[in-house]
Amino acid sequence: MSENRIKGKDIELLIPAGSLEVLKIAVIYGADAVYIGGEAFGLRAKAKNFTIDDMAEGVAFAHEHNVKVYVTANILAHNYDLDGAEEYFKELDEKVHPDALIISDPGLFTIAREVVPHIDIHISTQANNTNYRTFNFWHGLGATRVVTARELSLNEIRQIRENIPEDMEIETFIHGAMCISYSGRCLLSSFMAGRDANKGACTHPCRWQYHLVEESRPGEYMPVFENERGTFIFNSKDLCMIEHIPELLASGINSFKVEGRMKTALYVATVARTYRLAIDDCLKDEEYYRSRIPFYKEEIAKCTYRKYTTGFFFGRPGEDAQIYDSNTYIKEYTYLGTVGVDADGMYVEQRNKFSLGEHIEVMTPDGDNIPAVVISITDEDGKAMESAPHPKQKVYIELAGTDGRKPDIGSWSILRRQE
Repeated sequence: MSENRIKGKDIELLIPAGSLEVLKIAVIYGADAVYIGGEAFGLRAKAKNFTIDDMAEGVAFAHEHNVKVYVTANILAHNYDLDGAEEYFKELDEKVHPDALIISDPGLFTIAREVVPHIDIHISTQANNTNYRTFNFWHGLGATRVVTARELSLNEIRQIRENIPEDMEIETFIHGAMCISYSGRCLLSSFMAGRDANKGACTHPCRWQYHLVEESRPGEYMPVFENERGTFIFNSKDLCMIEHIPELLASGINSFKVEGRMKTALYVATVARTYRLAIDDCLKDEEYYRSRIPFYKEEIAKCTYRKYTTGFFFGRPGEDAQIYDSNTYIKEYTYLGTVGVDADGMYVEQRNKFSLGEHIEVMTPDGDNIPAVVISITDEDGKAMESAPHPKQKVYIELAGTDGRKPDIGSWSILRRQE
């Protein structure tokens, strides 16, 4: 875990994981804590999510590396959702041993406090936490941390810090997708697709393209123009604060949170490593950090993203915070696989096809990017292959650096290809 501290507490880099594989990548690439969802009570029903056994293995792996794990149970619960909550929390306690639960619903909060009072509870951003009285309310009920609403400015967060107890922690999203609805409380998905965003099944209608239809002229689609640039009227840019680490550190935030429990291992590794480097560099030497901003921006763009904004941190977003001409991600690099090493050599469990002679980049956990060429691919039986076309196939590879020499590449390095 990072030794960085503010107001007597560690500065925590909190990274999402939607699977056991991604959790381990987050841990290796610089997370101080990871948040995950189980198969119930979380807000990412479309993520792979974790079985109880996977959660237990993931928490054990994280704890071996001095990294914490938080489990989400942040749906807005209906009566029928309460059935089974008590047993679920007990099972998490007995088999998983999470460091905290992330909860938004007062009913689920009450159940958790009754049955697992020794597990910390963090109040989700879904609870609309916009003022210091709300923070103090939750602190009085026993919560140890509150996640700020995404609609807050840094100035408002500083005011919250000044008006809450020192032992109450502040967690804030600093990177990732933004929701068009207030604190993520959306009814569009339920209304238009019958899938409840507040129970983890959002279909992201804010990313759809809309036209206007007059009721007496069915089938006649008239374009909707917010301005001359396009028609994606609800489509926010992604949040990115990589250029503003000093301002975040000065705000009194304890945990810097990244959105993305449905993201790939490449996304998680890229974002975790870049923010880890930026935070550590800034706390060591702010001028050095500022000199490295072009590098951080270049690195953060090597995963999928929808252009970037600073959200509400510096005031109410204007029209430049929206994307009007497209709802698609920008993708500049493709994830090929994660390196492992065994008695037979270096191997990769393939994630996207790659071939002999391809120029790729090896991303290492310590911050290096190594250009390389694929000079050999063999299957588990030692048979030579021209390419690795089959998803999740385990293949042994040899790489050569651009200088012709064999690079020193260890386990957990990630192979990626520029598109």
